[in-house]
Amino acid sequence: MSPATPAVRRLRLGPRSAGMLLKAAEFDRARFLEGWRYELINGVLVVSPTPSRKERDPNEELGRWLRNYGEDHPQGESLDVTLPEETLETGENRRRADRVIWAGLGRDPKGEEAPTIVVEFVSSGKVNQDRDYIAKRAEYRGIGVREYWVVDRFRRTLTVFIFSGESDQERVIPENQSYTTPLLPGFELPLGR
Repeated sequence: MSPATPAVRRLRLGPRSAGMLLKAAEFDRARFLEGWRYELINGVLVVSPTPSRKERDPNEELGRWLRNYGEDHPQGESLDVTLPEETLETGENRRRADRVIWAGLGRDPKGEEAPTIVVEFVSSGKVNQDRDYIAKRAEYRGIGVREYWVVDRFRRTLTVFIFSGESDQERVIPENQSYTTPLLPGFELPLGR
């Protein structure tokens, strides 16, 4: 008779779990109390409240522009999928991205296939800015994201990191301009709106 396989424990996590040390596998099989954002950063569970209206509204607007592009633009079939609030595996970390975009695949993305574009809306404070401009940039590049957009309502800019081969490009677009990318042919992001 073979020994019984031990039951795998599924953690129940909520806001009081913040700061808990976890392995990626424990995070991946956990159950989460709704209404909170969960990330695993360097083995530590980070629990945050849902984004503010000042973050959600522009994200919803971007989603609407992307969907209109996908449905109405002659080259809109370039957009495969766009989702808000998606958890991405970046090595051992689990990052909650504000918006992810898969483009140019011609199909639905597979399983853990990296998005083509990741978008973050910066929260106030130096820690948040360092996280979005430095830490997430490196992590998203590492999983194969091709462009990373940082929408900064405080600086009133869009910073685009374009990852290609060994060299990266960084473009800062002020609010009075629009941004276009070859990854979404014909899509124009009017920052002032």
